[in-house]
Parts: sequence; C-alpha cells; structure tokens
Amino acid sequence: MVEMNEIALEQERKEILKRYRKLLRLAKPFLKDGDAKIIKKAFNLSVEAHKDMRRKSGEPYIYHPLAVAQICVEEIGLGTTAIVAALLHDVVEDTHISLAEIEKQFGSKIAKIIDGLTKISNITDSNSVSVQAENFRKVLLTLAEDVRVILIKIADRLHNMRTLADMPRNKQLKIAYETSYLYAPLAHRLGLYTIKSELEDLYLKYTETEVYEEIARKLQATKAAREKFIKDFTAPIEKALQEEGFHFVIKGRPKSIHSIYTKMKKQQIPFEKIYDLFAIRIILDDVPFEEEKAACWKVYSIITDYYRPSPERLRDWISTPRANGYESLHTTVMSTTGQWVEVQIRTRRMDDIAEKGYAAHWKYKETGATKTQSQESGLEIWLNKVRDMLENQDTSTIEFLDEFRSNLFSDEVFVFTPKGDLKVLPQGATALDFAFEIHSEVGNKCIGAKINNKLVPISYKLQNGDQIEILTSSKQTPSEDWLRFVVTSKAKSKIREALRDEKRQFIKKGKEIVDKKLHQFGIEPNDNVYNDIRALFNDKSVADLFYRFGKEYIQASELKKYKEIVQKRRNSTRENIKDVKSFEKVIQKIHPDQKDVLLIGEDMDKIDYKLATCCNPIPGDDVFGFVTINEGIKIHRTNCPNATELMSHYGHRILKAQWASKMEESYMVGLRITGTDRVGIINDVTKIISNELKVNMRSMAFDTIENVFEGNCTVLVHDTRHLNLLIEKLKGVPGVEQVVRYDS
Repeated sequence: MVEMNEIALEQERKEILKRYRKLLRLAKPFLKDGDAKIIKKAFNLSVEAHKDMRRKSGEPYIYHPLAVAQICVEEIGLGTTAIVAALLHDVVEDTHISLAEIEKQFGSKIAKIIDGLTKISNITDSNSVSVQAENFRKVLLTLAEDVRVILIKIADRLHNMRTLADMPRNKQLKIAYETSYLYAPLAHRLGLYTIKSELEDLYLKYTETEVYEEIARKLQATKAAREKFIKDFTAPIEKALQEEGFHFVIKGRPKSIHSIYTKMKKQQIPFEKIYDLFAIRIILDDVPFEEEKAACWKVYSIITDYYRPSPERLRDWISTPRANGYESLHTTVMSTTGQWVEVQIRTRRMDDIAEKGYAAHWKYKETGATKTQSQESGLEIWLNKVRDMLENQDTSTIEFLDEFRSNLFSDEVFVFTPKGDLKVLPQGATALDFAFEIHSEVGNKCIGAKINNKLVPISYKLQNGDQIEILTSSKQTPSEDWLRFVVTSKAKSKIREALRDEKRQFIKKGKEIVDKKLHQFGIEPNDNVYNDIRALFNDKSVADLFYRFGKEYIQASELKKYKEIVQKRRNSTRENIKDVKSFEKVIQKIHPDQKDVLLIGEDMDKIDYKLATCCNPIPGDDVFGFVTINEGIKIHRTNCPNATELMSHYGHRILKAQWASKMEESYMVGLRITGTDRVGIINDVTKIISNELKVNMRSMAFDTIENVFEGNCTVLVHDTRHLNLLIEKLKGVPGVEQVVRYDS
C-alpha cells in the first residue's frame, strides 16, 4: 500500500512538471531575459506552499494556480507578471506565507496584484454586509491601478467553473449565480467574448441542468446539417475571395447554449424555431493596418454580390468600435434556402482583440496598430468610470456592487460641448450628468440646460449628437432627488459628497432620538437592536434609519412597534433564531443523520420557515433555504427569479434544504398554456385538470388573438412528479402546443 502511494505521488509530481513545462512553452514567445527564472521561482514557492493541500476532486492544489496561469497566457494573452501573480494568487490567503514576504521576493507590483486577489478575512458583521461584495470591491480598488488584477480574477473564476462538478450542490449554485451576476458581464465588458460565453454556458449547466443538456443534445443532433449548410453557403464566397487575392479563414461558429436559451425564453419559442444558431466569421490575414477598413468593406461587397443583405441589420464597429475595443463589420444576409445568416468580417488583429479583449488591445497599442486616441479610448473611459465609483465611499457595499454591475451593461451616448468637444456618457445620462462630467461645481450649481439652443430641465435624457450648454445659479444646492435620475458614477459620487455633511448632522440627531426612546422602553441600544429597527422600517442601512428620525420623516412615537416586537419575543417559547449557524444547530438536534440539511415538511413545528411566494416551490423542486431577518427561513427554488441576487449578495445566509420523503399537502403552481384556438379546447383542458387527474384549480384566464390562444391557470399539486404528469397530459390535448410552469 505504501509503495502504491509512493507511485501515485511520483505520478503526480511528473504531471505537475508536465503542466509547468507546457506553461513555459506557451509563454516562450514573449519571455525576456530573466523572465523564465522569476516564473520558476514563483512556481517553486507555490508548489512548496500548497504541497499538503488538495482540491475537492482529490487532485493536488497546485493544479489550480497552474491552470489559472495557463488561461492568463493562452486565452487572455497576458505576460510574465500575470503568470507569476496567477501562480501565487492563493498563497497569501491559504498558506502561512505573508504579503510582505511576497513583496520581498517578487517586488511591490506583484505584491499589489496578490493583495487585490486575496479575500478579506476579517469581515464579522455578516448581517449588514455582503462578504462577496466587499471582496469584489477590494479587487476593484487594485484594478484602478492594474487591470491585470481583474483579468487574473476572471481566469481564476473560469477554472473554478470548469471544475465545479466536484463541489457540493449548494456551493455549485452560489458560485454559478455569482458568476452570472458579475464575472460574465465583466468579461464581456473587457472584450473577453469567448470566456464570457463559456462562463454563461457553465452557469446554465449548473442552474438549469436539464435545459442545458437538452439544448446541447439538439445542437449535436443538428451539427451535420449545420456544417453542410455552412459549406454550401461559404463555397461561392471562398472562391471569390481567393480570386481577389485575399488570405483568409472562414469559421462557422455555433451560438452559445446560454444565448440560445435566452432567445428561447425572450421570444417564448422552442429550440426548433430558432434559425440563427450560428454565425459565419471571415478573418482576413496579412492586411496592413491602414488598409483594414477598405479590405473589410471589399469583402462585404463580395458577399452581397451573392446574397441579399438586410440593411437594418448592418453593424459597422470598425468606424466606431465598441467601448471595450471590439471592431468588426456585421451583416445579415438571406441564403438561397431563405434562411437569414449573420456574417462577421474582421482582420486578424480585430479577431485577436475580440477573443482576448483588453490585453490584445494594449498589445496592438504598443505596436502603433491602433485608432486615434478619441476612437480607441473606450476601455480607458470605462476604467475611469470605475475609478470614479471607487472614490465614492458613501454607499453601502451592495449598492456599490449593483451600481458597478449596471455600468457593465450600459451603452454609450455621444454628445458635444458648446465648443464642439466630444463627450461620451452612458445611455440614459441626463443634462445633470453632463454638468458633473464638465466639473463638480458646475454640477452642484446646475439649474437647467440648453440642448441645441432649446431650454430643457436637468433631468432631460441626452440623445446622440446633442450640443449642450449648462445653466447655473450660485443659489443652487444639490438635492437628494437628483440621485433618482442621474446615472453616472461621477454625478452620484459628487451629489452624495455634497449632501454628506448635512446628512451627518441629521444622523447624529436621529441616533440621539432613538437612544432616548429605547432607554424609556427599558431596551439597551446596540448594533443588533439598531439593525432590527432598520429592518422594521425598511431602511437600507442604520445610517439611513437615523437620518429619517433626524429629519422627522419617522416620529419617535413609532418606535412603539419595536417595543411590541421585543415584548412578543420575550414572551414567546418558540425558538426565533437569527443566523444560519443557529438554525443548523437546531436542525442537527432534530435530524442528527441529516447533519445541517433542513427537511421541509417535518420541521415546521420546530423551526420557523415558509415557502417563498416569488417562485412557489413544490416537493421535488431543487431548493435552498434563505435566512431572513424577521420571517425565519424562506424556501426558494434554485431557479427562482431572486436566486441570483440572494446567492450573490447574501451567500452567508444560504441554507441547504431538501423535501421530506412523505408530503401529503398540495402546493400552488402557475401554468401557461399556448396553442391554436378551436371550439371546445378550454373545456378539454379543464377536463384533464379537474376530472381526469382530480387536480384543484384556483384560477384560470384565457385570451385569444388571431386564432392563437394563451391561458394562465393556477393549480394545486403534490410534487413535481404530479406536476409533470399534468403537463404531459395537457400537451396531449389537440391544439395545445406548449405548457410551461411560471412563477405565479
């Protein structure tokens, strides 16, 4: 046995060296003198630091940093600094090695990146802050100085998603939702389209497994027909391009599973009715930078000689690149079989930027192969927005995270100053946002604007091409109402800054009012008490609560509500537990064999929980528990519309849950039924529900438009097996085309 263990360890050592050598081979083209030596030094330190650690799969932990480093090189295009940081990214967090030691051995640049990648370990107030959000904010603080921090973080997340199968189910869901909420849109914003698509597909694989596998199967089943279509479609184009002397590659790329599923949901159509399952990409090689635009339009001309284009679907991102640096010419043409086909035309340089995003963008900048500064600065503009957000320390961490995420998705609007200078703001920006873009004092004193010589209010939403003159008054001061319509981080930050001093005084006054009243009730003020009152009055933070008392938006007499709640708690014999660990201890006493899993249906009399109305879970659904502040545990489906937010923001309050084996109750479920209208179809549907399957109906509403009917009905079922039987029976009714569950 000992000999076998030694053999296994020796095989692992060989595998580690094999992966390390592959990393060096991939990095070789850009290594300078001394680079290989510092990479080896980082590798040796990482191997030694992680030598006794293993991943959930049982593999040596060192496989992970090696994989992250390889992704940085091979899929993002980063260099030596990123390789070293990737190899060491978990060393400070997970081992005895300190950040000071990293700085001593590898310098301050590497140490700063490692610090940005190291999770915060001393967050204790789990009721008022999202640990995930705080850690992400820390990453972004370092991003403001070095964008490689976030690129390595994305590589780290990509490898964790690729190896998610070995994690427990609750961890899979938490990590997957976090990925969908932040990392996939961030990869998109940084131009990492391939990584973004893979992250979204993996998210779907773990949150909607059956849907993912069904679409994957159907894509595989239609692969041969798709490839034949692409071959026939591209044949005349290939011949014409060769005759024109172009060097090129043509790829037929299937759309991602996630994008197909999104379209199915948005348009409410089955897989078989989605026709744009792929895009044709033409990549031109050996085109000088100054001739790229003309070459791409020449290819467009050749394509449209053979296939009729749709003018509405022409996208020229060569003349005006996207904010993340993406350049390409997109057109949609009609094939000879009557099918619309998207064609993307780009050069090798453009394709490199499209695949590797920010890193490739700056590689070409250094070689001089870039647009003018005004055209190429989209990525820098976005990073400057991030820096503006980070200047604002007056928002809660979760507010900050939501604001940051909204900036990932925003498109741009192009406007001009009275002198004709171009300004780029996010879509939806107002005249007041523009004023703050000019200067914070201009924003603070803004009373209106002239747009193209016409007077407009400060809340006017800017349109492309607007020329803007800001009107100011020395008597104007910022109002809290302004925060309702401004959209830029800079405007929000400066408005909050101007309001801050006034707000502090009201917060202080409000706290004094609350404390005085609590003492009158015989309640000792402390953080837990303040937080309970905050929840009672639906405030986002304790500071907001004190502010409303200070401004007399809430009267001191209203604290009687809290006094009554405290009295009920004191008189109650039922356990009212406030955190996950306490719930888990109680569950362990009830079900020692089930460890910390809540059994729904058996514990209702011992633990305060209820089924969430936002998704109406029923037995058989994959579920989780969420510990609320005042309402015990709420049970949600894992694909609940609110699951992403709950798991991304409050991962520390998620509890494992499963259904008890015997459930006799009925549960409410919404069904949406669509099909072709005919006489008697509603009667046939109700017969199946009420007579044949003896299912109780709570409500039913049908509507018919141009021979197509759609109906929503609410029924009571015992579990998912009962529900699926009902759905299958309804699908068998002549004329019914689709029956889906919806969140009633």
